[in-house]
Amino acid sequence: MSKPQATASDRRPETLSPPLRQLHEISVYQRWLWVGCCWLLLAPFALWTLREGIALAFAYFTWSAVYYHLATHFWATISLALCIGSTTAVLVWQSRNILFGLSRQDLRRLERQRDRLQRLGRRHPLWHWVEKGDRA
Repeated sequence: MSKPQATASDRRPETLSPPLRQLHEISVYQRWLWVGCCWLLLAPFALWTLREGIALAFAYFTWSAVYYHLATHFWATISLALCIGSTTAVLVWQSRNILFGLSRQDLRRLERQRDRLQRLGRRHPLWHWVEKGDRA
């Protein structure tokens, strides 16, 4: 007997079983924690390094000045790109999940994670959060 295909509305985060919903929420929090750490640790370094270019851009804005300062300050540019790219990626990922539901790949990942968590039980660091969500 074949399994019925899950529709997009069945894969929305709010319609998942409690353990899968808890794991998805933890995944969302982990992603936003990563973005927050990037902005708190990398962005100040990048902005401090680019402070002269920022002051010049406020006084006389030209795209060539922006390009010059970003090209000559490699690590600051990489840091800002990582912050902006991570934020954009998490926003797009979360928006897609809200609008269209979880992809099959994400759903399988959550199911594998749930199975591993149940197999390990209390030894798994996330067991208490997922178990608490299962009782609610």
